[in-house]
Amino acid sequence: MKYWYLLSVILIMQACGVKKSMRQKPDISSIEQIDTNRIKHSETHYSLGKNSLYQNKFGIWELYLEGSPLEMGIANGNLSRELIHHQENAFMGKLENMVPSEVYRDFLKKTVAWFNRKMYLHVPEEYKQEIYGVSRYALPKYNDFAPAYIRMLYFHGAHDIGHALQDLMLVGCTSFAAWEEKTEDGELLIGRNFDFYAGDEFGSQKIAAFYNPDKGNKFMMYTWGGMIGAVSGMNEKGVTVTINAGKSKIPLIAKTPVTLVAREILQYAENTEEAIKIAKKREVFVSESIMVGSASEKKAILIEVSPHDLGVYEVGNSSQLICSNQFQSNTYKNDRRNKKTIEESHSNYRFQRMTELISETQKITPEIAVSILRNRKGVEGEELGMGNEKAINQLLAHHGIIFQPQDKKVWVSANPYQMGAFVSYDLEEVFQKFQKGNVPASVMNEESLIPESDFIHTSAFSNYKKFRKLEQEVKLKLEHKILILEAKAMQLTRYNPEFWESHFLAGRIYYQHKSYKKAYQKFLTASEKVITTMQDAKELQKFIRKTRRKL
Repeated sequence: MKYWYLLSVILIMQACGVKKSMRQKPDISSIEQIDTNRIKHSETHYSLGKNSLYQNKFGIWELYLEGSPLEMGIANGNLSRELIHHQENAFMGKLENMVPSEVYRDFLKKTVAWFNRKMYLHVPEEYKQEIYGVSRYALPKYNDFAPAYIRMLYFHGAHDIGHALQDLMLVGCTSFAAWEEKTEDGELLIGRNFDFYAGDEFGSQKIAAFYNPDKGNKFMMYTWGGMIGAVSGMNEKGVTVTINAGKSKIPLIAKTPVTLVAREILQYAENTEEAIKIAKKREVFVSESIMVGSASEKKAILIEVSPHDLGVYEVGNSSQLICSNQFQSNTYKNDRRNKKTIEESHSNYRFQRMTELISETQKITPEIAVSILRNRKGVEGEELGMGNEKAINQLLAHHGIIFQPQDKKVWVSANPYQMGAFVSYDLEEVFQKFQKGNVPASVMNEESLIPESDFIHTSAFSNYKKFRKLEQEVKLKLEHKILILEAKAMQLTRYNPEFWESHFLAGRIYYQHKSYKKAYQKFLTASEKVITTMQDAKELQKFIRKTRRKL
């Protein structure tokens, strides 16, 4: 009976415009005239006309694209095809691990098609053309999930779904802006951690992409293979964008992916007023804070968007702006979900910690900004353990990034997380080099490099990597009710002794073995540590009560 029900739901979905969305495609009438001759100079250097892809010594790929949307999309897909394949395999591999049943994956495929059936109506034609160009070089083996172009369109919405599912700890970004008396030279400085986690493979390859479109501003963004939307970027006019998730309900239908709104701001805005106008004309399907910095105005603002409203937040008599995962504008002052985020999540704790770190610093420089983004301690310096989402540095970030908009300078982090070297680029110099022709070397400014953190060479970091691997194994086995060796409990707490969850998971292992006294002790130890969220605290208390009854 259950399968007949699922079949009827699927048939209804197919009747609701899914077929039309699957068949649509943008205008590609000029595609035959576009050069597709990729030249491989080495394993780390490719070119296609003036477009190029080069991997620098820090492992960051530097991508340069120019021309029309379709030309840039084809050059992007052609040059970075191996990186796109890597991301597709990482993303689809994670999906297969989460949904191992082929029957349910087929159902999920149809559900995704139904959910995204109207997305194409909300994506500007130029971005559809660019995505189509990229999709020409996607992996054919995933065409059974969705045709390449449609699949690439879906991937841009997947980021928004990740933000909507904050309770699964996919995101917890923190950012700040400072200017006037808070910076060494009085100029605007912006820093952010992009804590979007979709597996270690997803974050292993990073692209500093430099765009020279035939319409709008030249700009750069820090991204990954196949992604044309922006999560962190700056344009030639000194306008910056970074995005932080807000609390969203699970959306029922996809509209404009927020990364494409951010991309449009980069490409077409010259100040905050123009950025607001762009955000207002797009319908999004999740809640998001877009921090926009402006060199010409020497300030930063927050544009807070949701499916039903838009608010703008500017600080008054202050020269600093801080953003975590909660809204601050009057528009959302009484919003129920936003209040719940502040009360129950780790967002407000990170907001307080960032406020504390900025206040302790008299004059912020790029080097000090990096040290702030790498900070692993809690409010008033309390120990959080490694990987606690209450930390500014959660040791899972896809990247950290620093902007100096008035000087058109940017620093991006190399692996791992935001702990690797911060590589510097001067946008004016970069575009001058690329526009002269193919560049056979890195365009980074090595003199302005900010070195990697010493922490990554310590035994503590080595133990954290072991903990992450073991943590994932233990959680998976607990979920499937598979018995875990008691020795794993001791390893968890040895690798990450200050993290509450190390002791909680150890207690769960002892509970499995009916070693209730040991389990109770571990749960009590966990309760004495800094617990990440209110929901985590409730779950821990539930196990303390259960174990006490067993004793």
